[in-house]
Amino acid sequence: MQVMEKIKMVQLEKEYENIIAQIDQLILKKGHIIIAIDGKCGSGKTTMAQFLKEYYHASLFKMDDFFLQKFQRTKERLMQPGGNVDYERFMHTVITPLLLKEDISYQRFDCSHMKLSDDIEIISYKPISIIEGTYSLHPYFKHYYDLSIVLDVSDEIQEKRILQREGKEKLKLFKSKWIPLENKYFSTFCIYENSDIIFGK
Repeated sequence: MQVMEKIKMVQLEKEYENIIAQIDQLILKKGHIIIAIDGKCGSGKTTMAQFLKEYYHASLFKMDDFFLQKFQRTKERLMQPGGNVDYERFMHTVITPLLLKEDISYQRFDCSHMKLSDDIEIISYKPISIIEGTYSLHPYFKHYYDLSIVLDVSDEIQEKRILQREGKEKLKLFKSKWIPLENKYFSTFCIYENSDIIFGK
């Protein structure tokens, strides 16, 4: 690990110390746990998930790999809060094998072609599994988690981070489409109110 990476890991360990303490207690008590990290885009979900993956040598699954394919995007489905995620496939290919303590194999969603990739992702089962991404706390599978974490961020910081990451044109799309869809999902299912930990802001 590079020196700068080590420094960042130490800084993040301090920042996430309360979360680490809760995970340590859970793993001692249960031995095998599933953690979900949900929240606004630009709130730091990916950073937290990657840190916890490295810190605990955990397996990591991203909700971005489970968006609906083009043929699945019916008007009725997209009107549902959180309906743009293929939560049925996620349940079948990730949650069920994790509960059975089995290895997981699945195809990632390819956003450039709006369909599943031909490549098969294979992830070995580990005692700690992390589910990262908006919609990961959808009630369809939320009760299978041992710890739910939701990240918050102010609108100003969110917009700044998306601009830096995606550029001006995609920021417009986020503000007109993706952020309103996320907010509808958060409010409908009371995601922040029902989580174990709210982090940020």
